[in-house]
Amino acid sequence: MKRRDFILALGGAAAAWPLVAWGQEPRRNYHLGALVGSPRDAAHYVALFDELRRLGFIEGQNLVIHVADLVSGPVDVILATGDAAVRAAQRATTSIPILAVTDDMVGQGFAHSLAKPGGNITGVTILASELDGKRQEILIEAVPGARRIAALVDSNTTTPSQLRLLEDAARARGVELSIHQIAWREEIGNAIDAAKAAGAGALNVLASNLLFNSRAFIFHRVAALHLPAMYQFPEMAEQGGLIGYGPLIVQLFRDIVSRQLAKLLRGSKPADLPVEQPTKFNLVINLTTAKAMGHELPTELVLRADKVIE
Repeated sequence: MKRRDFILALGGAAAAWPLVAWGQEPRRNYHLGALVGSPRDAAHYVALFDELRRLGFIEGQNLVIHVADLVSGPVDVILATGDAAVRAAQRATTSIPILAVTDDMVGQGFAHSLAKPGGNITGVTILASELDGKRQEILIEAVPGARRIAALVDSNTTTPSQLRLLEDAARARGVELSIHQIAWREEIGNAIDAAKAAGAGALNVLASNLLFNSRAFIFHRVAALHLPAMYQFPEMAEQGGLIGYGPLIVQLFRDIVSRQLAKLLRGSKPADLPVEQPTKFNLVINLTTAKAMGHELPTELVLRADKVIE
């Protein structure tokens, strides 16, 4: 895979990673290919490499990071985050182990099953379809009286069947769900504007690597429109979003991704390494954001939050 194709797939985030991080030459260097959508200094990657250091894989000493020419270079494992990156890695190689962090490993066809992934891919599935429904329930609770809400959807990630389930669940609560799909970062602003124009009282930003990496833009757009919004990771509420529900992404990379990477770097076969999934989910509410947009959240919901930003 060439660097140009990699940057196009990930929206330019590769520029924030060193092409190759070389350090002292120990008895063996481990080579990690990175197909990721966030910069190297993102909190979850800082946590990942701190934990890898504790496990004996030290960036700049015995751990070499590649973000270009993944297949032609001496890469031991590829780390791919998000469906687009996993598919790119999958197209590039059927032999190099791939550690995927994505929304639905089995549903997207990256693994045969959680217990026995098969092939050269294993990783972490973050339960996107199940949690998108739970987030929708919380969002409806957050805007009592709203008869219409909207979903911001990455068409590269969310399937039509998942959207039908969300529509049915909203209808059962007496709420109409309008769907606003995007495929590229440049389409996000118009989609949010269309949701507001359609009369949506709130916005569910569905699980997506593209939407996660566009969160700062989304925060700004929904704030300007006074549109309450729900996000897939709790940390997104800490960063300025209104409500976040799901696994803590920093904890996910520190505790699960690091352990799986260490196993693959030491020679475990991905076909035999079960896909893991988070087991703890947090609800974070940002009352500062709520106040700024003039939205009062129900007291019962705020009291249930694991963390409240004031």
